[in-house]
Formats: sequence, C-alpha cells, structure tokens
Amino acid sequence: MLDLIPNPDETLPLIFAGLMGLSILIYVVLDGYDLGVGALFAVAPEEDYDRMVASIGPFWDANETWLVLAIGILLVAFPAAHGAILTALYVPVAVMLIGLILRGVAFEFRAKAPGASKKWWNLAFFAGSTMTGLSQGYMLGAYILGLDAGWASIAFGMLTAFCLMAAYVFIGAAWLIYKTDGDLQKRAVGWARKGLLIGGGGMVAVSLATPLASERIFDKWFSFPELILLAPLPMMTAGLFAAVYILLRELPLPGDRWCWGPFVGGTAIFSLGFAGQAYSFYPYIVPGQMTITESASAPESLVIILAGTLIVLPTIVGYSIFAYRVFGGKATTLTYGG
Repeated sequence: MLDLIPNPDETLPLIFAGLMGLSILIYVVLDGYDLGVGALFAVAPEEDYDRMVASIGPFWDANETWLVLAIGILLVAFPAAHGAILTALYVPVAVMLIGLILRGVAFEFRAKAPGASKKWWNLAFFAGSTMTGLSQGYMLGAYILGLDAGWASIAFGMLTAFCLMAAYVFIGAAWLIYKTDGDLQKRAVGWARKGLLIGGGGMVAVSLATPLASERIFDKWFSFPELILLAPLPMMTAGLFAAVYILLRELPLPGDRWCWGPFVGGTAIFSLGFAGQAYSFYPYIVPGQMTITESASAPESLVIILAGTLIVLPTIVGYSIFAYRVFGGKATTLTYGG
C-alpha cells in the first residue's frame, strides 16, 4: 500500500494533518454548541433548563467523539508534537478534562435527581461546560503565541478564553433557535446577538495578534501577492457576520422560516476562521518549533494507521448523520423512563 502513495514521507503527514484539522473544526462547531447551551444556564430561567438539555441530549456524547479522534491522530501520527503541546498545556488540558467529566456526570444525574438537589446538578452542568470552553480558548491563545509561558501568553490566553466562550454561547444560542420555539426561542435570539458581537470582537483580536506574534506569519499575510489572494477571507467573514446579525434582528419569522440560518452562518464563520489559522501556521504543527513532516511518525506506521482511519472515520460520520436525522425536529422536555 505504501508503494501506491506518491512521496509518502510528505503526503502521509499532510493527509493526517488535514484529518486532524477537520476533526478539530467539526468538534468546535458540534461540541461548541452544546458547551454554549450549558453556559447559557447562567442567564436562562430555570423552567427552560430541561428543554435546553433536551435539545442537545441525543447528540452531545457523539459530538465529543471528534475530540477523541483529533487527539488520537495527534498522538499516533505526530507523537513528538503531541508531547510538546500537551506538556506545555498540561494545566488547561487537565481543567478541560475535569470540565468534560463534570458536565457528563451532571447531564445524567440532573434528570433523575430529586427537586432539592437538582439545582446543584444544574450548577455542575453549567460549571463543567464553562470550564471546558474557557480552557479550550486559553489553549488556543497559548498555541497562537507559540506555547510561550510568559505573561503575554497568559494574558492573551485569557482573552481568547473569554472570546471563544462567547463564540460557543453564540453557536449554542443559534442551535436553540433551530431546535426550540416559543419564548425560549425568542430569548435565544437575544443571546445569539450578544454572543455574535462579543465573539466577533474576539475574532478580530485574534486576527490582529496572530501576525504580530510571528514575523513569518506577518510576511505570509502582508506580502504580495498573498495580501491580494487572502483579502476575500476577511471580506467573506465580515459579510457573514453582517448577514447573521441582520437575520437575528428579524427572527423569529412566521412559520419558523430561516430558524437554521444563524447556526449555518456561525458554522461558516468558524470554518473561515479556522482556514485562516491553518494557512497562517502551515507548515508548522507546533508554531515556530516543529513542522508537520518533522513531527510525523514513520511512513510505515502512518499507512497502517490510515487503513484504520478509513474504517473509523466513515463510521463516525455515519452514526452522527443517523443520530441527527432520527432526532431532528423541535426539542421537547427531556425525560427518562423507569
């Protein structure tokens, strides 16, 4: 099989970098919305909690599969980068894992807890969701600044933590617009407007900081003809922000028309932002330290892993599509039998 791949020393690492990047993007969108729904417990009335949880109930654990896949690819395909990144980000990774465990436990227990203790599981669900989102945002900021441990990296990590959490709140509210109706849907429209504005400001801040953090990235962005070729990216992103905000001012519409628009628009914005970051850091997988090919496993190992990936990836895609089709439509209050 290795003989069938042209220039496997370079081709295979690029394939796995693409698969890992795709997994991260899908995770950020899908688990981003259910983390956002959990964070919205801070502002939602208590009578909405069950329906909010029901909107993500059939999907949240499947969404996290994409995170497992991304980290798995990083571990087996880029072991040197895995060691460098997780060593530098040990604390936020630990916080993220605690948050994921806390929200998973709270999700199951809150539905069966007696009335008096249910509020504590609601608080745990909110805390786990927020811890997870903030830690992921901090890791993004630290990664952009090259995993530096200085005060500038810490401050920027805190900024990106807040801004990514705002983006998660927006995509979570957009999901609620699509999956609910009535007063909850109207409240979700208001939450989405605020999340879009704050998340947009964060995206601008990250875009300004990224070229300043690296002379190499600055040259990739502002030299010719790259400056001309890249110009459509921020223009399309700004256009999408404007379109989504205008739509949010009109929602909800009669017949629930365009209820899916904010979520689709948010997904497109996330995708464009991810594309910009991927272009900026290529060919590095650890910014300024280690390239994709330098950190990759041997081609003989990668081709075996690729064979397994070609089985696992369609399976994940298949059951995700199946779940979203089966549990389509508006969410109703979550209940458990027995």
